[in-house]
Amino acid sequence: MDTPLIIALIVVITAILSIFAVYYYMRWSFEKRFKRWQDAAVILWQKDMERVQKQSVAQSRATLGGRFAEQLTPYLPEFKYDPTEARFLGSPIDLIVFPGLAQGNPREIVIVEVKTGKHCQLTDSEKKIRQLIEDGMVRWELIQPGVLLEKPLQEILERNTPEEDCPQEPLADTD
Repeated sequence: MDTPLIIALIVVITAILSIFAVYYYMRWSFEKRFKRWQDAAVILWQKDMERVQKQSVAQSRATLGGRFAEQLTPYLPEFKYDPTEARFLGSPIDLIVFPGLAQGNPREIVIVEVKTGKHCQLTDSEKKIRQLIEDGMVRWELIQPGVLLEKPLQEILERNTPEEDCPQEPLADTD
């Protein structure tokens, strides 16, 4: 064989082997780097999930604590009314207090909103209710369900006699 041909063949084979070696080295390097990035991303995701779960639990505890505080407020030292005169609603307002009710002489009606935590802000509906109260948009209504039902019930009874409602035919014996 011709020496230049052998040299050319060796160069081509060496070049091909070098290309494969570089390709596999780069692939191994990128896969290794990708695996490190993937592991770091999973760790970040897990930490983020733990943080979100802790935040969720803290939020839930704060909400439950706030609701507990709302119901406990009439018995706290800061509450300046007789606890027996307070009525808990919870939503959209927390308490209605009737000062003087325990003595049989209510003097006023006080709407109380209890806020706990760092950010004590009224919701939009609470602000609207406060504005309605301040504007005097409050009224008294008396509803007597028994009285409202008596008249229609009497009309039904007058229109329908027992004979019309339940025919009194004797039942035939089927022995």
